[in-house]
Amino acid sequence: MNAQTSVMHGERGEHGDRWSFSRLLDAPHRLAFSAATLVLVISSLWWAVVNLSFSDGVALHWSLPPSLAHSLLMSFGFMPLFFAGFLFTAGPKWLARPAVAARELLPALMPQVAGWLVFMLAIHGRDAAFGQVLGALGLGTVTLGWSQITLRFWRMLKLSTVADQVHARCVAVACVIGVAAMAAAAAGVALGAHSIVRAAVQVGLWGFDGLVFAAVAHRMIPFLSSEAAWPALDAWRLLWLLWAFMGVFAFEAFAQAVESLGLAGGIAWHLLRSLVELPAGLGVIALAVRWAWVQSLTPRLVAMLHFAFAWLGIALLLFGVADAAAAAGLSPTALGLAPIHAYTMGYLGATMFAMVTRVSSGHGGRTVAADDVVWRLFWVLQLAIVSRVAAALVFRTDFTWGIALAAVAALGWAGVFVTWSMRHGRWYGMPRADGRPG
Repeated sequence: MNAQTSVMHGERGEHGDRWSFSRLLDAPHRLAFSAATLVLVISSLWWAVVNLSFSDGVALHWSLPPSLAHSLLMSFGFMPLFFAGFLFTAGPKWLARPAVAARELLPALMPQVAGWLVFMLAIHGRDAAFGQVLGALGLGTVTLGWSQITLRFWRMLKLSTVADQVHARCVAVACVIGVAAMAAAAAGVALGAHSIVRAAVQVGLWGFDGLVFAAVAHRMIPFLSSEAAWPALDAWRLLWLLWAFMGVFAFEAFAQAVESLGLAGGIAWHLLRSLVELPAGLGVIALAVRWAWVQSLTPRLVAMLHFAFAWLGIALLLFGVADAAAAAGLSPTALGLAPIHAYTMGYLGATMFAMVTRVSSGHGGRTVAADDVVWRLFWVLQLAIVSRVAAALVFRTDFTWGIALAAVAALGWAGVFVTWSMRHGRWYGMPRADGRPG
């Protein structure tokens, strides 16, 4: 076996195969994805331990409500770091700009990692006031780091002369919304105004995370699909579809935020929400079926993206059903947290898993495909999502089962991403498998 073949198979070759911190500076995705993976693994393990303590009846000390701390980490923690890696990998190609050196991103990425570590120290502080101040300090540091990423991307956008900037501009606007949401969350934690924090989280989930995912998916899904399916898929890439996605996410960001602030409610309000969410959910499901129909789902990465996209439709339908029930005079919390977990774990989580796997493989010089390990992990993730949605649905009727299912979901999520990081995360500190630079 020659040296080139050895490298292609991931064995020791002329480039070596030892993990090295210096390799993280070889490309933006290496540095940003490794930072994101660190935050993802720590926060996932923490939440799994918390859920196990709930199920065992162990009381932990909290300086912030558990649900609030959890939602902040899961909405603003690892997602923006993964976004940063993608933006400065795909962004220069989209905008025909020079490649960005990973070292240039250090001043923006390191504050985010440090800020989340500080925030996690604050969550279980013995003194509530001190935890509140420390938590706000951590979130403020994260906001500063993400602001630098946003400014750098806007600068790249401004210097670009490419005619088609629609998707990049949508992402850039979403990044600004992310800065505003993070800043509002930090202020809310500092003031002890939990309703502001909840509203900021909802704006972040829909107006930031959701808008970025929608813009990227609209541009990338046909690109990632089979060549034979491109003409049919391109018909579904019309800009009106992108604007429809943007409109739905913007509506949900507004609706969820004003409800978190206690500024909306009542029969008419829930009826309005259901009239938006139910058709939107059905439309997304129809689109997912249409995309699947015009192409083969044999490529596992493509299938993973389609299953993840279907979760968005399921989430919107669940939100619509809950709002329709509220408009009919029933409890607006009849479905509990099932809709939001179908959206966050199902759509955002599964899409993140598929997209980051794709970028990590392709830019690691490996075959762009989901092998048996990735495929099995994806289905374990699906079981975790179903378990969490089921937990939310049974909480009201059987609290014990609800707690148990939530713990299974947290353990499943943590198990998937810890296993994934031990393999894919290791690649970021190793040479490309094909021996090329980057």
